[in-house]
Amino acid sequence: MYDYLIVGAGLYGSVFAQQAKEAGRSVLVIDKRDHIGGNVYTEKIEGINFHKYGAHIFHTNDAKVWHYVNRFAEFNRFTNSPVANYKGEIYSLPFNMYTFNKMWGVTTPEEAAEKIREQQKEVVGDPRNLEEQAISLVGRDIYEKLVKGYTEKQWGRDCKDLPAFIIKRLPVRLTYDNNYFNALHQGIPVGGYTKMVENMLSGIEVRLGQDYLQNKEKCDQMAKNVVYTGPIDAYFGYRLGYLEYRSVRFENEVLDIPNFQGNAAVNYTDRETPWTRIIEHKWFEFGKDENGCELPKTVISREYSSEWKRGDEPYYPVNDEKNIELYEAYRDLAGEERDVIFGGRLGEYKYYDMDQVIAAALAKAELLLNKR
Repeated sequence: MYDYLIVGAGLYGSVFAQQAKEAGRSVLVIDKRDHIGGNVYTEKIEGINFHKYGAHIFHTNDAKVWHYVNRFAEFNRFTNSPVANYKGEIYSLPFNMYTFNKMWGVTTPEEAAEKIREQQKEVVGDPRNLEEQAISLVGRDIYEKLVKGYTEKQWGRDCKDLPAFIIKRLPVRLTYDNNYFNALHQGIPVGGYTKMVENMLSGIEVRLGQDYLQNKEKCDQMAKNVVYTGPIDAYFGYRLGYLEYRSVRFENEVLDIPNFQGNAAVNYTDRETPWTRIIEHKWFEFGKDENGCELPKTVISREYSSEWKRGDEPYYPVNDEKNIELYEAYRDLAGEERDVIFGGRLGEYKYYDMDQVIAAALAKAELLLNKR
């Protein structure tokens, strides 16, 4: 019998498994997919590390997390500097002096701030919906060109029908700084995320193509404890109802040209363009292979946001009041489960950045593995 059965070979499961093994526990990792890495999985296409489940850019201010991941990967110096395409007009993201100069022709921070203040006055009182919230933060012009269409495609709803709390803040920088995350540590693992996760799981037994929920009784008998990183509502057979997600569909193309858009990420912020953004994967590693050679082809992914339905890949939790209340009811049920730990984006119904999920797994491991 194993000490721990880890359900899911994504970041949470892999970090916990690595920590458990390091603490001398016996560990088995299973995953229903045919690969490790969860949604950070990368695979080689035309020499390019292709992010199969969407772009993942590591960034953190957490020194402990940064030290930890560097045990398993070397990181390049990639800096996320996306651009926005609004009907052929190109703007810098996040909103900064390059954006404001293109939008209004202003050249000083004082001029930009005054323009924003002037447009913020349109909203009087507390914002009643996402549209009013966005205008109160950045003004009408930026909202119309760079927020409205993109947000409506992401959520599948008009901004006037979305709650204000979805956009609690929008980054406004009165500097010429295109670094989206502005984190102390940022980059992409050299050789791809799959290689990093392989290193985390070195020496640990992993079984792929194993669906825990279809064989739960048998699986539970294999270990003293279970770390479950799948959807929490699925664990309980959806007995209280379905938690809602937004999903993403990808259209991928290999192009026989060296450069499609000149940037890793281009957001399409008008409502008429059906995709939300296009990712050109080679630019995460500067268009070169691991030997520093220029890559002659390129791979792009168009992303389409959609409502989640059962069978789809769940990406973004819909953390509105209704779903938070339902999750809390499931969390109460989870608290009654003996020897089962629920963790990760799906197990906790929580939007996690990569560094946050790693930090959560490290904290849980420290809490549990120090107890003999």
